[in-house]
Amino acid sequence: MVLIDSHSHIYSEEFDSDRGEVLARASEAGVKYHILPNVDSTTTSRLLDTSLVYPHCYPLMGVHPTSVTSDFERELLHVEDQLRSRKFYGVGEVGIDLYWDKTFIEEQKEAFAHQVRLAKQYQIPLVIHSRNSIEAIFEILDKEIDSSLSGVFHCFSGSIEHYSHIREYKSFKVGIGGVVTYKNGGLDSVLPHVDIADILLETDLPYLSPVPVRGKRNESYNLIYIALKIADILGISVQDVARQTFQNTQSLFKLPIQ
Repeated sequence: MVLIDSHSHIYSEEFDSDRGEVLARASEAGVKYHILPNVDSTTTSRLLDTSLVYPHCYPLMGVHPTSVTSDFERELLHVEDQLRSRKFYGVGEVGIDLYWDKTFIEEQKEAFAHQVRLAKQYQIPLVIHSRNSIEAIFEILDKEIDSSLSGVFHCFSGSIEHYSHIREYKSFKVGIGGVVTYKNGGLDSVLPHVDIADILLETDLPYLSPVPVRGKRNESYNLIYIALKIADILGISVQDVARQTFQNTQSLFKLPIQ
């Protein structure tokens, strides 16, 4: 059984003392590949260094919505420069966050729309952060959607109606992480209506650790708990979850995996 962690911040400082060991533990559990979304210009060097040392880690480029402030245009120029200079497998992590701070909501919308267009220009998928903002995300995507645009709604925790809207885009997936294991996460009533062909597995490490390790630093090793929970909810084998989500992730990001 081989798994792909479709959303990992393994390059972050939390793993400076044991990054290799964390990735080795994940590999032993079958998590062989990792998608690494960027945060902003301050994390790019760490992101690229990590993906160079560990070639089974695939970098994305983007500016996270919580990094969007009054000088966001400088961050967007950095994203553009990076996309021109080397290979990235997607534009992310991008989107709108209305949970932490709404001060720069208009700037967030502008930054997101700009990065949507970059994804279309480079023909690579979006990784969308939509915390408390999925309707605002839809408003922009509804205007931009065409056959060149694809992506995933990272940390999806929306309703059946939200999922139905995402399906209308035809080329978008939903990322399911630790929240699916939480007693009051709400996904246990939504997932039975979600096609397994639309699901990617993710940890969002070092955040959102699943049960039974909730409260501890998250690792890609824990992806197995998420896969097991999805299998239980959908009434299928964990091997089927692994096989289909691997295919979904490899296809979306066009990963060079034999």
